[in-house]
Amino acid sequence: MKIAVLGGAGLMGSGTVRDLVSRESAGIDRVIVADIDLDKARRLVDSLGDKRLEPARLDVRDRRSCLAVLKAVDICINGVPTFAGFQMDIFHCCLEAKCHYIDFGGMGIYTPQQKAEHDAWSRAGVTAILGLGSDPGMSNVLCKAVAEQLEEIDKISLYWASKLVGDENPVLVPPYSISTLLGEYANNSKQFINGELVDKPPLSGEVSLVLPPPFGQTEFVHSQHSEPLTVPFAKGIKDKGIREFTWRLHLPEKEHEVYKSLVKVGFGEFAVPIDFRGMSVAPAEFLEALIARNIERNRHRIPHQDAYEIHLAIGEGRMNRKKTTVQCMVFVAPDPFYTDYNDAATSMNASIGAQLLGRPKPVPGVWGPEEYYNVQEYFSELKKRHFKITLAVTTEEEL
Repeated sequence: MKIAVLGGAGLMGSGTVRDLVSRESAGIDRVIVADIDLDKARRLVDSLGDKRLEPARLDVRDRRSCLAVLKAVDICINGVPTFAGFQMDIFHCCLEAKCHYIDFGGMGIYTPQQKAEHDAWSRAGVTAILGLGSDPGMSNVLCKAVAEQLEEIDKISLYWASKLVGDENPVLVPPYSISTLLGEYANNSKQFINGELVDKPPLSGEVSLVLPPPFGQTEFVHSQHSEPLTVPFAKGIKDKGIREFTWRLHLPEKEHEVYKSLVKVGFGEFAVPIDFRGMSVAPAEFLEALIARNIERNRHRIPHQDAYEIHLAIGEGRMNRKKTTVQCMVFVAPDPFYTDYNDAATSMNASIGAQLLGRPKPVPGVWGPEEYYNVQEYFSELKKRHFKITLAVTTEEEL
């Protein structure tokens, strides 16, 4: 299997590259680490020391170069940040090159456009999997695991929470792309309620759950995400009568306040250029550069913090005519196994999805992860990578 990781030297892409050539992976013959920053790609390749890796400079705005890279591989993993604005260009390049495609998500913006092209991809004999990181991605598979335990589904509620334990960090270190974060905090979200998609304001829909330690009482809010655009419409979920599907987020409290403040300042319009001293500057590009410089200059001030994550799907419905609640959770705890990853859950899941895409043979079309993957096969790969998975079913008599 030959794979190109676009944005392969970035925060998420570099972790995907690491997992593709790790001991936990199989069937990988070649990985092209394609990035606009060739020096960065070379440093990553040199640090891993695996002969299957090849660095390449790639500007995804150059269609000819992009096609040349994609025609040389079987699968493209698109790690270019969604809000960079190249999602559909890369998607269409893969279709033209007849290269199977995976991305980390369309943030509820590009996902419907991509899903609308299912027939074209089917006719071309090419496969696209949308939103394959941790959330979306692994989260979609959790929803499928929940749905398989119910004959009728009333609703599925999906949650993601992260928590940092340790001394407060005086330096802001975003867990993923700052433009993605600002989109989650500034934009309306689509939620599936009463059998249809509706707009919800950013940071609305507050819900509180009691989670395992070290979380405890945890507050969640709606944010812009792609899961509500695919999960309630998937076979095996839609046909069980689902009427509600919602997504909610919880980030560490102090960082949560920072992102809210950045939106209040005006960084919510991160892609709209501002004229400053005769120059046109996109707020997101400026902010990304400032954050990166601040991290580099103040690395000595960044304390050790233990990072925890919970990915949780709760389904309500009926099984054997009895009211049933199903909870499927992935718990990610600090582990030396994740030391070299910026976001192990996101980057590893893209790698897992790429490897499972071809087992035994790719199915052409445009799919959400919940439509494409076998739950037990997927969970088996997660367990290899030290993810802790629980599935609990509660029936009416036990409530």
